[in-house]
Amino acid sequence: MNKHTTQQEDIDFVILWVDGSDPEWRKQKKEYSHDSDDDDRPERYREFGTLKYLFRGIDKYAPWVRKIHFVTWGHLPNWLDTSHPKLHIVNHKDYMPADYLPVFNSDALELNLHRIDGLSERFVYFNDDMLMIDHIKPEDFFIDGKPVDMLALQPVVANPENPIMSRIFINNSLLICKYFDKRTQMKKLKSKYFHIGYPLMYWIYNCLELAFPLFTGFYTVHGASPVLKSTFETLWSKEGELLDEVSRHRFRSRDDVNQYIFREWQKQTGNFVPVNLHRFFCYLDIAKNFEKSISIIRKQKRKMICLNDPGDKIDFVPVSNALCSALDSIMPEPSSFEIFTQKI
Repeated sequence: MNKHTTQQEDIDFVILWVDGSDPEWRKQKKEYSHDSDDDDRPERYREFGTLKYLFRGIDKYAPWVRKIHFVTWGHLPNWLDTSHPKLHIVNHKDYMPADYLPVFNSDALELNLHRIDGLSERFVYFNDDMLMIDHIKPEDFFIDGKPVDMLALQPVVANPENPIMSRIFINNSLLICKYFDKRTQMKKLKSKYFHIGYPLMYWIYNCLELAFPLFTGFYTVHGASPVLKSTFETLWSKEGELLDEVSRHRFRSRDDVNQYIFREWQKQTGNFVPVNLHRFFCYLDIAKNFEKSISIIRKQKRKMICLNDPGDKIDFVPVSNALCSALDSIMPEPSSFEIFTQKI
């Protein structure tokens, strides 16, 4: 076995999930959400019923994963086989310090993932709307122990429909520019900013950004995040006060930073391998790209997709049914993570 193969063996997946229909969870959330102006939109806590297809995709297309750490408030899907040897059920209280609980803020939960017991140094973080729909290799996430990513600059957009996220991305940029000078970085990491193979759009963005002396924002790949546990530990050692403050926000807040600071740190330190992620991944807004989403799934035009929930802009039930039907067309067999009753 060669060195390269050995380095790929210890990759874990982390999945964050919440059952927004759980009455006990809803009761507790309501208890703490009064008089709050934080981001508490219901679409942030619902899912299209596609979670089992995330597990089917892992089972079928990424059987090499070492361990799946499934993070929940305490509820579990009724079809999930919790005795599976690759599955580690993680309750919020199992890794979040008691002072941060209860928490309904995914930003806070994500900032503390490095505390999960038994987590590998190399891991890939998934939201429950990120799905594998074709075979994927360890090298699609890590090469020679380094995360695979794409370094591109993109101005933060002032989005009136989701102003909290605009603020969060500004906060991320402010944290990164505290440690890195833009023009120094673009010169030092020239081959990674202008990697042959990046989409032309991001070459153009990076060229245009040469005109501005300060960071205006970063292109965020809204997909599965390959990260190093040591990156989390480094940021906590440098910005522990800030990360502690954000971790105490029970709901997503305009004062947050989020998990993308870890990816940006890895990229600005040069500790990543540049690739064109668009070749195997795409992000889809279901309201704008419903038919396209169905086509990409059924024809397996990418290895991975992210199905973003746009909220009240869709007729949720028929859309959910159509997406599950498309996923079932390529993954009809229950995975080894589904209990026996699901396999009958």
